[in-house]
Amino acid sequence: MSSPIIFYDIPSTLSVKAWSPNTWKTRYALNIKGVAYKTEWVEYPDIEALAKKIGAPPTSTNADGSPLYTLPMINDPNTGKVVADSFLIAEYLDATYPRWNYLAGVIGGLGSIFLHQLAISCYILNPSSEKYFRATREANYGRKIEEFSPAGAQREADWAKTKEGLVAVDGWLSKNGGGKFVMGDNITYADGILGGWMTWIKITNGENSAAWKDFASWNGGRWGTYITNLQPFATVL
Repeated sequence: MSSPIIFYDIPSTLSVKAWSPNTWKTRYALNIKGVAYKTEWVEYPDIEALAKKIGAPPTSTNADGSPLYTLPMINDPNTGKVVADSFLIAEYLDATYPRWNYLAGVIGGLGSIFLHQLAISCYILNPSSEKYFRATREANYGRKIEEFSPAGAQREADWAKTKEGLVAVDGWLSKNGGGKFVMGDNITYADGILGGWMTWIKITNGENSAAWKDFASWNGGRWGTYITNLQPFATVL
């Protein structure tokens, strides 16, 4: 009998724990593939030490040229393979567990509210991760988290731009033959990308929040329906 893949994710203080759009891409991939896995939760300051311990490669470099280690990562005890980066993980899963091909295009379109999402994500993290997240993001953007997307005209403008941008995405999806997913009735890596971002918005703002309810209603309710269609693949193990 095969052993479950170990999937490393960053916890929040929320009951569902999983929140990051990047790690949700991998969680969707694992659930869609139907591959047995278990989650090990890792706080931000502990990611580098974990990566070095299990032999995960860096996924980028810091501003000073030193290696940067990020999640998601998986450790497959069945093959001895350790993989970091959501796209590389999806490639690995397709090659190793070919239930069906999961990779097939990528869709975005949510950049205007990215800073708002970063800001509210800070407040759902456990203390050590919150401290790390705040320090690194404030250094990257040169301002306090509270200044990323302040309530009022700036935030309203950011959400309006996002709504406008999703009109194009809605147009693309309207050409998929009426299917539930990006590519029609076949779920693909594109759904992991789009679903990961939208799940981030839903979880961090709150399922019952005015912000999420408004977002879910855009484009004739497409996005609320889309996330509902992904729900069978949104298990947190």
